[in-house]
Amino acid sequence: MTAQLIDGVALSARLRADVATRVVALKAQGITPGLAVILVGDDPASAVYVRNKVKACADTGVHSVFEKYEATLSEAALLDRIAALNADPSIHGILVQMPIPKHINPHKVIEAISTAKDVDGYATLSAGELMTGQPGFKACTPYGCMKLIESTGMDLRGKHAVVIGRSNTVGKPMALLLLQANATVTVCHSATADIGHHTRQADVIVAAVGKRNVLTADMVKPGAVVIDVGMNRNDEGKLCGDVDFAGVKEVAGYITPVPGGVGPMTITMLLVNTLEAAERVARATART
Repeated sequence: MTAQLIDGVALSARLRADVATRVVALKAQGITPGLAVILVGDDPASAVYVRNKVKACADTGVHSVFEKYEATLSEAALLDRIAALNADPSIHGILVQMPIPKHINPHKVIEAISTAKDVDGYATLSAGELMTGQPGFKACTPYGCMKLIESTGMDLRGKHAVVIGRSNTVGKPMALLLLQANATVTVCHSATADIGHHTRQADVIVAAVGKRNVLTADMVKPGAVVIDVGMNRNDEGKLCGDVDFAGVKEVAGYITPVPGGVGPMTITMLLVNTLEAAERVARATART
């Protein structure tokens, strides 16, 4: 069998079209969703990510504010700017692009963002809301992965899902979202003795460690859904994921390509979270 590709580009386009429709409805109520993106320093990859986020906002009617600062910006100045954006009613989501210069504590920066505007879903309170099943903001990449799995038509109830990776940004929130969907979840990581033992029993596998070929064909149950979050370079310098795509696609039932799978979904879910933040403001305003 050859796996069916899960097209993140096409799914992203459909979700962004829905965002654009909802933005129009919000604007009719006098509220324009606003996202502030802060970039500190000159990291080339970060500049590309930010540019894509700003463009996605423009394409869907979301108001964006892009602020770029030199790498010498002080931690205190950055925290002051975040405080000002927290207080700005025209801004519903705040994102500080990582990585930031080493003299700035990233934890302090993330925690400074108002929970109501934490559209990246990285803050401790947002993570706690996910843990306890409260309606907070979901981390964008895991949220996108859930939408990709959902697009296959699989009902996760009772299914065995394996997450390879335990990062705070992907692995841990991914496991929690799968648990919320009533899957039985196993988390594998660098200290797991035999990852293949677990993945061969899995109906869904999410690979998110940033290491080439961490998942190979002999580690996959026939028909499984495989979500590849990794972003690496192969020996020819081309983009590839964590999954041995050529081998695994001959065993899996569904698989995401790299590029064109998870990547487009991350920014899309950022837009969804920003829209949801603005809709919450609209609902609160309507009640007063």
